[in-house]
Amino acid sequence: MQHSEKIKTTILSTAIHRGAEKSTCPSEIARMLFPDDWREHMKDVLAVAIDLHNKGSVVITQKGEPVDVKHFKGPVRIKIV
Repeated sequence: MQHSEKIKTTILSTAIHRGAEKSTCPSEIARMLFPDDWREHMKDVLAVAIDLHNKGSVVITQKGEPVDVKHFKGPVRIKIV
């Protein structure tokens, strides 16, 4: 994936800035990095977020609860661990 390092850095810096009490939407990351065609990059952002989740750097949640990243459906949020 061409932009994975930039996506990873943005996810981590945003999550750290927000702190453990708040989260961010993956679309917010995509809009920051790719304002003109952010929707086309949503799968890339989610893939990097899932990788960071699997490595223990962030947690992916739905309705405030951690999700099984292999079987989620619908909107998710990203939080720093």
